[in-house]
Amino acid sequence: MTDTTDTVENRSEIVFLYDAVDANPNGNPLSGANRPRIDPQTQQAIVTDVRLKRYLRDQLDDDGHGVYIRNVQEEGEQYTREQLLADRLKEIDLDDYEDDELADAVFGEFLEESADVRYFGATMSVDTNDDYEDHLPDHFTGPVQFSPGKSMHAVNENEEYDSLTSVIATQEGKEQGGFDLDDHRIQYGLIRFHGLVDEHGAADTKLTAEDVERLDTLCWRALKNQTVSRSKVGQEPRLYCRVEYADESYHLGGLDKDLALDDAESKPVDELRNVRDLTVAIDDFVERLDGASERVERVRVVASDVLSLSHDGDVGGPDVLYDALRDAVGADAVEVVDVYEEYVATLARDDAA
Repeated sequence: MTDTTDTVENRSEIVFLYDAVDANPNGNPLSGANRPRIDPQTQQAIVTDVRLKRYLRDQLDDDGHGVYIRNVQEEGEQYTREQLLADRLKEIDLDDYEDDELADAVFGEFLEESADVRYFGATMSVDTNDDYEDHLPDHFTGPVQFSPGKSMHAVNENEEYDSLTSVIATQEGKEQGGFDLDDHRIQYGLIRFHGLVDEHGAADTKLTAEDVERLDTLCWRALKNQTVSRSKVGQEPRLYCRVEYADESYHLGGLDKDLALDDAESKPVDELRNVRDLTVAIDDFVERLDGASERVERVRVVASDVLSLSHDGDVGGPDVLYDALRDAVGADAVEVVDVYEEYVATLARDDAA
């Protein structure tokens, strides 16, 4: 069973940046053509938290963890949530527990085998054994939540790509029986997400400190591994930072908004085509952490080697960020994440090396 003594005690705030080159980071099916979601006022690309969580769930599944909200094929038929829940509870023998013990047994068994519910919660709208249903809540509120992501700048749809698909359709449509022209992508977008890990909600889903540390490699690898479909390829993680606070019920809030494009070091917005065309200014981000340094337990951080960053007049790679953070909150509090060294320990127990 999940070790409840290791339940999360500290709140964490997450900033996560990734970019998209000639990709559709989050299509809107209501647009009629699955066009990228774009704010009509600011022209910023929008990515819903649901899209990000889907990447994370799929990576958890690939890593061997139990995932409740997923699409699974078994013997050619859709594997239903009812079956998934029944599989997770099949080891529970109701006769082995007193009434006051049964709820925790059913509750714990389900959460132990459903990593995504420990993180993001779920609605339990399924029909299984009535005896089990009596001991499960109607829903679990997830302690890990992300706000919808937005690009840090205005974006443009790639008209050249649409023209290319039109040419292909004209030349090959007759032989192929038609061609799908609903292929809309943005030229470039650096997308900024903000997340929060609530220590109080963690108690309800039995989210552990180990689960939270798994996020430090999971987010990065999910964007590497789960963006390989035709419209999603071209997306890469660029910066991940989790600030773990020392004081209960405290977080600065809005740390993602303290990262901005350095206009003096970046190309004009309409000329941005890849990560090498821009520099991210971290001055406000570091200053806020510096002001709250006594309330910061630690900072877990990793940045892409090709991301340009600026701080206090210095421009460079990830070390500009790492050094500035060490000066702000103390060298001992900053941990640079080695994603591919650390992730193995976060796999499901049977898969970990």
